[in-house]
Amino acid sequence: MSLRQRLDNLPVGQKLLTAVLVLLATVLLVANLSFISAAYWISQENMAPQALQTLGRLIAVPALSNSALRSPGAAEELLHRLDGYSPLRAAAIYDSRGALIAELQQGEHMRLPKRLEKIASWRIGEFRANQLIELPQDGQPSGHLLLIASSELPSAFYTGTLTASLVILVLSVLLWLLVAQQIRRLVTRPIFELEALSRQVTREENYSLRASRGNRDEIGNLADAFNTMLTRMEAREQQLKRARDEAQDAFDQARNLAEETRHSNRKLELEVQVRSKIEKKLTGFQNYLNSIIDSMPSALIALDHELYVTQWNQEASALSGTLLDDALNQPVFLAFPSLKFYLTQLKRTVEQHRVEKIERVTWIKDGEPRHYALTFYPLMGGSLRGVVIRIDDITQRLSLEEMMVQSEKMLSVGGLAAGMAHEINNPLGAILHNVQNIRRRLSPELEKNLEQAALTGIDLERVNRYLAGREVPQLLDGIQQAGSRAAKIVTHMLSFSRRSDRQLAPCELPALIDQAVEIAGNDFDLTEGFDFKGLTIVREFDPQLGAVPATANELEQVLLNLLKNAAQAIHLREDDVPGRITLRTRLSPPWAEIQVEDNGSGMPEPVRKRIFEPFFTTKEVGQGTGLGLSVSYFIVTNNHKGQMEVQSQLGQGTCFTLRLPLNISTPES
Repeated sequence: MSLRQRLDNLPVGQKLLTAVLVLLATVLLVANLSFISAAYWISQENMAPQALQTLGRLIAVPALSNSALRSPGAAEELLHRLDGYSPLRAAAIYDSRGALIAELQQGEHMRLPKRLEKIASWRIGEFRANQLIELPQDGQPSGHLLLIASSELPSAFYTGTLTASLVILVLSVLLWLLVAQQIRRLVTRPIFELEALSRQVTREENYSLRASRGNRDEIGNLADAFNTMLTRMEAREQQLKRARDEAQDAFDQARNLAEETRHSNRKLELEVQVRSKIEKKLTGFQNYLNSIIDSMPSALIALDHELYVTQWNQEASALSGTLLDDALNQPVFLAFPSLKFYLTQLKRTVEQHRVEKIERVTWIKDGEPRHYALTFYPLMGGSLRGVVIRIDDITQRLSLEEMMVQSEKMLSVGGLAAGMAHEINNPLGAILHNVQNIRRRLSPELEKNLEQAALTGIDLERVNRYLAGREVPQLLDGIQQAGSRAAKIVTHMLSFSRRSDRQLAPCELPALIDQAVEIAGNDFDLTEGFDFKGLTIVREFDPQLGAVPATANELEQVLLNLLKNAAQAIHLREDDVPGRITLRTRLSPPWAEIQVEDNGSGMPEPVRKRIFEPFFTTKEVGQGTGLGLSVSYFIVTNNHKGQMEVQSQLGQGTCFTLRLPLNISTPES
């Protein structure tokens, strides 16, 4: 254990006594050192210089100085007279030129300067007291006397100082003993008594004991504080005792309450189990409802009275492009921007509680226009107010309606065409037959014609020249061509009333399309009138599409009609955009699709709706009969049980889509 740790572990009384002892020893030592230092300083600074000055004045009398400066022996004798002065350590006499004449040294030998001018540098390294005294000389410059004395104190001074220190030490020890006794009485004993009392309180746990007051000092205040602590601890003990009694009573009550709580917890546990089962059922029912809502093909959106989204199914996400988490609790015009144009109807539905319907709107989905019907239902139930939006895709329904209307038109026109064809065929046949008879009866190759001309006296050749001059043969050709054209129209009309009895055979659509393009390229009207060979033909055939059941010549007729219409539409464009026709095939079970798309002039919506009607045409008189597309529609829908649609935008082009079933039974005869 270190000295400091030992001192820290001493009792308080011993610490105080040790501190007093150290203090007395320190004071005694410092006083002696200070006294000796002061005496030495006084001797060095005052006594030695004054003694040397006095001694110098005695020697500097003219009688002594003259003889000493003239004779080195007198100088030596004068210095030996100073040998009895004990503080003197050395002396030297210098003549008027500064040269050393005589010197005296006692005790230790020291090196004195030989020349007077070196005394200044010699004094820098000399620590003894020295004086340089001027020696007068009659009629000549003065000489100098150098005296060097020791600054040491006499031994008697040290003996007296030691004796005084011992006396002071004895008195200090006596004083320390007296102080120790008082410390023991005033400090140590009260502390021991207080320590013993605290040990007794700790051992017996008797907080009624009290310490004696003692003096009115810090220890007395400590005793008062200790007594106050005991008083409070005694009061606290009594409070704890009362608290223990109360706690015991409370424990008994708590035990009873715990028993009751256990019964209550058991009941609550059963209730929680029942509620958990109900919540699971509700969650499952909610998920079931959400699944039903998400499975619906219509977009369903529920809004509160402020038109914020509260319900949103997957179809709504697909239609708007907004996910469920992003749409919930958002204004409907932000979650579904296309509905912001119908905010007036939505507010009217919420405020007036009536159903609002928008029969048809057109939005772009996946790059294609789609048609939708909007219905706004008021949401009412208790305090709930809001609106439910249902969005139905009616694109296919509209297409089917158009197809049904077109089919009804075809059926009605078919019945009319059957009757008209029979009525027109009879006079038409007579016209064509009579034209043929007129040609025969004007021919000089028949003998009957020559005989009849001879009987009437007419030259048949001159008659033919006359008729040729009057262009009668050309008129007959016109009558025959018109009759043939009328017969062709009647043939088309008859095809509406007849069901095809031909067998469908597997056809490779790419080869059939290429053959139709080749025929169209060699067609005289298309080549000369519309420069069909100058158009760009783009083929996009689906390699996964195999053979399709169809009647090749009828399907080829449909493709020729579509190619001819595409070439005419491209010819009607007023800009210099290169003409392009795109031919596509695509496998789209259960259909095989054929598309004929052009970048021609396109058509307005009113024309697009009537494009398949018989005898409807936008061409000039004499350039079209209005039966090409209607016959094509009849071939696809009636003979092949397929579908035919058209999409067109004015100034951007037209796209015809043919759908042929991949599997079809033999048509009824």
